[in-house]
Amino acid sequence: MEKYFLFFEEGIPKYIQLQKHIKNLIDENKIKDGEKLPPVRKFAEFLKVNTVTIVNAYKKLQQEGYVDLKIGSGTYAKRKDAIKNFKREYSETFKSLTSGKLKDSIDFTGETTGNMYFPVKEFKEILNQVLDRDGAEALVYQEALGFDGLRKTINHFFWQDDLENDDILIVSGAQQGIDIVSKALINVNDNVIVEKPTYSGALTVFNWRRANVYEADMQQDGIDIESFESILKKHKIKCFYTMSYFQNPTGATYSMDKKKYILELAEKYNFYIIEDDYLSELIFDKNIEYRSFKSMDENDRVIYIKSFSKIFLPGIRIGYLVSPKKFREVMQNYKVNTDISTSSLMQRALDLYINKGYWKEYIELLKVEYNKRYLYMKDCMIETFGDRVSFNFPGGGLSFFLKIHEKIDMNCKELFYISREKGVLITPGIIFFKKSSQGERYFRLGYSQTDNFKINKGINILNEILISREA
Repeated sequence: MEKYFLFFEEGIPKYIQLQKHIKNLIDENKIKDGEKLPPVRKFAEFLKVNTVTIVNAYKKLQQEGYVDLKIGSGTYAKRKDAIKNFKREYSETFKSLTSGKLKDSIDFTGETTGNMYFPVKEFKEILNQVLDRDGAEALVYQEALGFDGLRKTINHFFWQDDLENDDILIVSGAQQGIDIVSKALINVNDNVIVEKPTYSGALTVFNWRRANVYEADMQQDGIDIESFESILKKHKIKCFYTMSYFQNPTGATYSMDKKKYILELAEKYNFYIIEDDYLSELIFDKNIEYRSFKSMDENDRVIYIKSFSKIFLPGIRIGYLVSPKKFREVMQNYKVNTDISTSSLMQRALDLYINKGYWKEYIELLKVEYNKRYLYMKDCMIETFGDRVSFNFPGGGLSFFLKIHEKIDMNCKELFYISREKGVLITPGIIFFKKSSQGERYFRLGYSQTDNFKINKGINILNEILISREA
């Protein structure tokens, strides 16, 4: 019974404190999956509380999928099912919504730019020009490393010809890039460091590779260096996965000093940096300078991954990675083994689109329009939420990461369920953490799929929900 002992704090209902304590024990596997929890009366005597406290704590745990209540038998932990079931339900929410219903919802979950700004006319003209120029070759001819013209264009426009074209590998988006890099670098029981919290897709890949994943907290200017270095000293690290600009989900951007120091640590401790360059085109704050880890990499320690899907059009599914020469061949082989080739027509179209100057014009338009929406949402949240939530100002990107104040008797899963019933969709913080319990007070709000009217309406609905659970 010792592990169940708890010192109760003043001002917070005891059943809430107990429910959180048991949940943490389940998440940390100190209470095993299927393990029977103490009987109500015996537990109440042990903690010197009323039996109602135990009953209410168990009921709340059941509502969140952490326990099974079996009449006549007892209460049993459900560690394995809780987060998996919720993630499945979160995904099913969007699968079950038709495009019409999703359009009617206030969708704060978007991670890509909206289609209202996509230059359909120009891109249609580009496709026609590619077909006129290349004919059937644009549809049939496949190049395993990617269309040579696009790789040259990426090198010229984004890297000022500092790379070799063969360093650039075209992939079907950032997720495939992470998967290819993981297959090339990571073996069973290799050690990987990630930011806490981080992109759930990366966590899934590293877990699938059966790596040992270590987390270090995120700060406003990047990862907590003290925590990061402590892990490096204790474990032989293979690689570090980072999102250098507007990190998903926190919105944090790395300072130049931290980038330089982490590159020094990579050489000192012999690990590689997987840089996911996420939404760096959308810099609104003039104090934020763009300079990737890769552009500062003097020792060939950085694997750079960039997706055009997030900023351009998700359906195009094009990205690229830049590999250290040491891993270039093995990554090329894994790309070929994965899907042989990314769409030849779309690669050629993107190549021509960039060369004609449309890309630069498009990005400038997005920066202007989304900066307006960013400022509107920031002001709206400050004015409406008060101290019920806290959040930072990322200065770019497409979302905010918020923390629910302790005085609100609600976690992000409950907020998700209730707001969904009211037509508002949010992203719960628990999907970004290795241990789901650490993300319970967090949620992400994106503004890419909304307009000012929906932003205002959605924030007011969320605020009403939070007020209803305010202590």
